Amino acid sequence: GGKRLDSGFWMFSICFIVVNEFCERFSYYGMKALLTLYFLNYLKWDKDLSTAVYHAFSGLCYFTPILGAFIADSWLGKYKTIIYLSIVYVIGHVVKSVGAIPTVGSTELHIALSMSGLILIALGTGGIKPCVAAFGGDQFGEEHTTERQKFFSIFYMSINAGSFLSTIITPILRGDVQCFGGDCYALAFGVPAALMVVALVVFIAGSSLYKRTPPQGNILWEVCNCIGFALKNRWNKSKHDSPRQHWLDWAEEKYSMRLIQEIKMVLRVLVLYIPLPMFWALFDQQGSRWTLQATRMNLAFVRPYLREMLNALLILVFVPIFDLIIYPLVRLCGLKITPLRKMAMGMVFAALAFGAATLVEVNVVKTVVNPAPAGKCLLQVVNLAKEDVSLKAPGTDLFLQSIKYLEDPPGYETVPLSNGELNLEVTGVNGATFSATQKVEEKKAYSVIIYPDADGITYTLVEDHITKNEDGNPLLRFLNTQPEALNVTVGDKNFYMSSGYNVTHNKTVQRGEYTHATCISSSGKTSKLNLGLLDFGACYTVILTEEAGEIVPHKIEDVKANNVHIAYQIPQYILITAGEVMFSITGLEFSYSQAPANMKSVLQAGWLLTVAFGNVIVLIVAEGAGLEQWIEFLLFACLLLGVCIIFSIMAHFYTYVDPEEMDKLYLENSVREEDDSDFKKKNNEIQLNKTGKSTRM
Repeated sequence: GGKRLDSGFWMFSICFIVVNEFCERFSYYGMKALLTLYFLNYLKWDKDLSTAVYHAFSGLCYFTPILGAFIADSWLGKYKTIIYLSIVYVIGHVVKSVGAIPTVGSTELHIALSMSGLILIALGTGGIKPCVAAFGGDQFGEEHTTERQKFFSIFYMSINAGSFLSTIITPILRGDVQCFGGDCYALAFGVPAALMVVALVVFIAGSSLYKRTPPQGNILWEVCNCIGFALKNRWNKSKHDSPRQHWLDWAEEKYSMRLIQEIKMVLRVLVLYIPLPMFWALFDQQGSRWTLQATRMNLAFVRPYLREMLNALLILVFVPIFDLIIYPLVRLCGLKITPLRKMAMGMVFAALAFGAATLVEVNVVKTVVNPAPAGKCLLQVVNLAKEDVSLKAPGTDLFLQSIKYLEDPPGYETVPLSNGELNLEVTGVNGATFSATQKVEEKKAYSVIIYPDADGITYTLVEDHITKNEDGNPLLRFLNTQPEALNVTVGDKNFYMSSGYNVTHNKTVQRGEYTHATCISSSGKTSKLNLGLLDFGACYTVILTEEAGEIVPHKIEDVKANNVHIAYQIPQYILITAGEVMFSITGLEFSYSQAPANMKSVLQAGWLLTVAFGNVIVLIVAEGAGLEQWIEFLLFACLLLGVCIIFSIMAHFYTYVDPEEMDKLYLENSVREEDDSDFKKKNNEIQLNKTGKSTRM
């Protein structure tokens, strides 16, 4: 190992591993970027099923590493495991691509192929995940800690470079290339399949350069047996025998000191992992909750998928900054940087990111109209009578002021109902009054439209749509005041109104400036309407009146447009990415350095399991709690800070192990293996006391 590293030769063998990881991540994220759209548009599933299957697949990809680690450490070795499972992975991609060809069989077959493809992909990607990182780490001797840390940083960057490029390229392949008369999912899934083949070929190409550690027999099984034996023995004998330092020492009769020490190492790290899923619970909401937040923001000049790229791009910028500038500066200030301190700081940054998300959310919801409480409804008044009117709902002092002609209502008022009925009194300027009682539903929103008739003034009540569009586009409807029917075309949408004071249904239009909407009356007269900017998230009612022989639009905003720009999300992305650089890369390296040689992959898998459980937490909180979004964000931030404090206390009592010292110790022991066991036991205790040098966090 030593010579190879000094000659810079290690960079060469590492290149193959890093390029392999880059291609594998590109293929994984490229496929995943389209998954939800594929479920919705191609398999025609609804939102809930699509989301559930998407999360189930993500979860599965982080539970299968246990299987991969088990195969690698106890049976095939990391090298062969990576090759065999990559083949499974390629087959999964191919099956998935075939399922996306419309001419192949029925919908049932498409679903069957897609699901079997996804299961194979989950087996492949999850199975090789713990092995590739650990196999890369194996290329370094114990004396090359700094080079190994650099490798884990480069390795992490290759993951993000792959995900960054795939989020740009794959959506283009799907949307801009057409095949079989629609979006080309078959091609978009086929390209990741091809890249996975490249990854496999590149990895095999480097095989003559790799340092390989042979598998050590069924290590996981042995570990479980040893723990079981120690517990049983302790239970049976603890009454008679003298107490022992550690509960695992009760396994000494049957198992070697070396195995017992190694299990202690692994268990200490695994206990340290217990609080970690909370970090991932926050981190993984970038794809779900933060995306939903973005749809209620002003997306001017920003395409939604740019946000997905932001995280990967920031990683590529941050990793070198942290490694080359920030960490060395902190060391210069005389502060000791340990892996566990970095991870605790990463948690603090993620919590701050959710604090920032909470602030954004509080401002985002200001433009949202909340439904009325039980027993009440929301009401706004639109005055189309040619005079001022005032309106009163008995039991409230709302609307007392006079309402001008065509005035844009300031907002909805909450009005109480009596027995599900709305009572109104309307007064015109010249004294014409009438009262009205109308059956309405509670919790809904209505517009009272007051207009002239033969007896003076009358009214009509229409139900309003106050929920913002999930895709962020505006909603539009028209109100006709003319004695003839009108037909209006806005973009690709058509609105038809019969004569009199009629209101169309709401329709979604693309956000943009509409200066030339076309209006054709039933008598064949055409007018051009200038509707101005229809902005993100707003709901508009456009009143069509006649002035000087022309049809003229008057726009009122029922639900305000999204007024918080998407750029306000940037701080939370910067904070969470800084947290990820400190937490995730360090965690990978820490899991590797603190594991005994024969359990490297097992600990990597344990690390990946924390991600899987993080996903589970999100599903429980998001589905179960039903909290307001900003409260949920705040709750997550506080939970993570609490967890961070617990983690820091645990880390303070953690003793870092130096596997090299352990190895020296075992060499000395194995020389004396033939000596009588009593001497061996005593010697072990002396040696272990020496090694127990505590380096505190």
